[in-house]
Amino acid sequence: RWLSINGTRSVDQFHKQLGRIVWEHIGMERDKAGLEQALTDIPTLREEFHSDVRVLGSAATLNQSLEKAGRVADFFELAELMARDALEREESCGGHFRSEHQTDEGEAQRDDENFAHVAAWEWHSEGTAQTRHREELSFEDVALSQRSYK
Repeated sequence: RWLSINGTRSVDQFHKQLGRIVWEHIGMERDKAGLEQALTDIPTLREEFHSDVRVLGSAATLNQSLEKAGRVADFFELAELMARDALEREESCGGHFRSEHQTDEGEAQRDDENFAHVAAWEWHSEGTAQTRHREELSFEDVALSQRSYK
């Protein structure tokens, strides 16, 4: 499919542009507006990828450009799910800081009451809503408490 597009942009160009979206909006510091922007930008870029990517070579032999196109297509799905999950998680957690969820001292503010769980997303297909699976966490030997990195 990608070999027949004969577009104007290389797989690397799309990979770098997707990387910028992830870094700017889904990276270490996030906010609701940026995550929503990522969820707009990623599908738009994915559509451009499927209509304007240039993959050289053929499918008859080992083709690293074609292999990379497949990986980048997977990265679009992963980036979208990362943004969706980060948007759903209304707290700062671990190394990922939601700027609207912080203490008065600027520390990460967790919400253990609503987010003491593991979430995994099930991808169905492009244009179809993904399913979020949730498994509650229970802590018997350790009490949850707010971290301070100061």
